[in-house]
Amino acid sequence: MTMPFLAPFRPILRDPALLLAAALLLLYGAHAATMAPYVSALAVTVFHLSDSAFSLLLVVASGLAVSSSVVFGILADQRANRRGIALVSGVFLTLGTGLVILAPSAPGFAFAHALLLPLSGSFFGQLFALARLAATTHPEQDRRAVQSTLRALFAVPWVVVLPVWAVAFRAGTPLTAVYPVCFGLSVAILALTVLFWPRDGATRWSDTPSGLTFRQSLGEIAGGRVLARVLALGTIHGAVTLYLVVIGLVFEMVPGRGAGATALYAGIMAGLEVPFMLALPRILGRVEARSLIWVGMALYAVHLAGIPLLAGTPFVWLLMLPGAAGGAIVLTQPMAYLQELLSDRPGAGASLMALQKLAGDGICAATFAIGTTLGGYGLVAGLGAGLGVLGAGMLWWMDRRPV
Repeated sequence: MTMPFLAPFRPILRDPALLLAAALLLLYGAHAATMAPYVSALAVTVFHLSDSAFSLLLVVASGLAVSSSVVFGILADQRANRRGIALVSGVFLTLGTGLVILAPSAPGFAFAHALLLPLSGSFFGQLFALARLAATTHPEQDRRAVQSTLRALFAVPWVVVLPVWAVAFRAGTPLTAVYPVCFGLSVAILALTVLFWPRDGATRWSDTPSGLTFRQSLGEIAGGRVLARVLALGTIHGAVTLYLVVIGLVFEMVPGRGAGATALYAGIMAGLEVPFMLALPRILGRVEARSLIWVGMALYAVHLAGIPLLAGTPFVWLLMLPGAAGGAIVLTQPMAYLQELLSDRPGAGASLMALQKLAGDGICAATFAIGTTLGGYGLVAGLGAGLGVLGAGMLWWMDRRPV
């Protein structure tokens, strides 16, 4: 008996490299879901960093994460040494989580989160570069489906891990318990990378050095054709980030909502996104990427803009449907799109995801500042939704012209 819901997984289960990428994304997602939501609380309440010191840490970490992702991506393409880059990233991930266990102090926390962990950020992009190269050995119709399915696997731990930590913290577990767990996950990630990452030069697919100098590669990334599209996609990432900012603030202002409703909404949203992501391969190939991204952003905009308007009513929970459907698209398809921009250089193509995040974070911060100054959280959500739709429209317009 055939099981349609298993169809997106079949190419992955039959390919050792894709299976490795899937396992590593599950572990990396569990690491991120365990660490990321609690970094600010750890910084301020446990290690007693001031707001200004933590803000500086975030700026340094963001800049280093983006620059290291770009540099490591270019080096991986120049030398075709993706295994080496992945191992270095895995080592930084392990050192970063282990350092806070060995030195549970403000300097240890700052060094780990401002330097070591940001330097490991390229690992995520290298996983998708590996998946992209491995997928070239599969039929064309399976390749985009592989990327969507792998991104869904990264989301799965967020659905599972966050409720477990919520129960653990309510039972009195200290926040610092996240570090031993993350250390175990990072050791597992590093071990799998050492044991199973394909040896450079001995892969089933062709992966030759790019032949470009570092300056030429950097110029290719910074070129107008690529950069304009990264900025357009940055508005979409900014909208997703604004959702995470706005949802908690809006629900705190509504009687009867608060943190519990925020956690419930975010958890259900994340859970709904996964089946939508797994269903995407059914339409990939039938709808061109630019149109699919625009439709996804339009759905997500309805969700984002609707939260402040409906937060005090039962209808706010219905917004999760367009939000999850749109989120499944805008969290997966821009990644595949960015890699296609530099299709001959998977490492540099993967590093564009870090640039998109940087652009999105900047757009999110500016939108929040302008919106709260002029009108409040409702205006913030409306501006973010509008900018996302505008960015997706600009992407559609740029791609309708001959390149």
